Amino acid sequence: MKSTLLYIAAAMVAFAANSLLCRMALSETNIDPASFTFIRLLSGAITLSLLLLLNKTSSLRGGSWWGALALFIYAAGFSFAYVNISTGTGALLLFGAVQVSMIAWGFFKGEAFSWIQSCGFVLAVLGLVILLSPGLTSPPFVASGLMVIAGVAWGVYSLMGRGASSALLMTGGNFVKATPLAAVLLFTMAPVMNVDTMGFLLAVLSGALASGLGYALWYQVLPQIKATNAATIQLSVPVIATLMGWIFLGEAINLRIILASVAILGGIVLVIQSKKNT
Repeated sequence: MKSTLLYIAAAMVAFAANSLLCRMALSETNIDPASFTFIRLLSGAITLSLLLLLNKTSSLRGGSWWGALALFIYAAGFSFAYVNISTGTGALLLFGAVQVSMIAWGFFKGEAFSWIQSCGFVLAVLGLVILLSPGLTSPPFVASGLMVIAGVAWGVYSLMGRGASSALLMTGGNFVKATPLAAVLLFTMAPVMNVDTMGFLLAVLSGALASGLGYALWYQVLPQIKATNAATIQLSVPVIATLMGWIFLGEAINLRIILASVAILGGIVLVIQSKKNT
């Protein structure tokens, strides 16, 4: 039990670290978002491929091009958004968009929602509106839009991966297939490409450790916990990312972020826990 809790904690920190490493690279170094995206996906592909080889499995057997496209859109939107958005706000927008899109898809497919779940969904959407509404402390509109697109893409990616016989194999294969797509973006943005040593290292850490090893840890522990508990546990990621941004980058935690966090995460809890009890 202790090892399970340790793996869960390590995975959540890794997921939150993705936001910190990306924001740190794009705000504190000279790396451009296209280069960060390519290096992150390539590093993740290499790490996951090595992990699969240890199990005598080839990453080329996993994933799909549609899954890779969704992964690429997420990774690119994530990187370009973090040029102009804080660590915690970005993580909250990403996570909120992921969960809201997945919940909305379930509703569209005819899943029955109780009145508590409906209220929770409305509350979560209201939280996103609070976070994005115009004001002195609102995040930039374009960056916010890109992060929401990244979140929806990750939601689509997650929905596509339901029922996969091996989540790690699927993820490894998708990382491998998404890397050429990131290369196309990289060459398209060639005139503005810029990579320095620290930016490169942060991108590698994001891909190899926060993404590759983070996903590996999560998928190892996932079969040991209930799906609803897994979804609830991931609510900690935006909170951890916000604290990381405050500690390492001196980012402010304002009232808008607090109110939006309570609304978004609280609403999602209502949906998840109500589903758990039905």
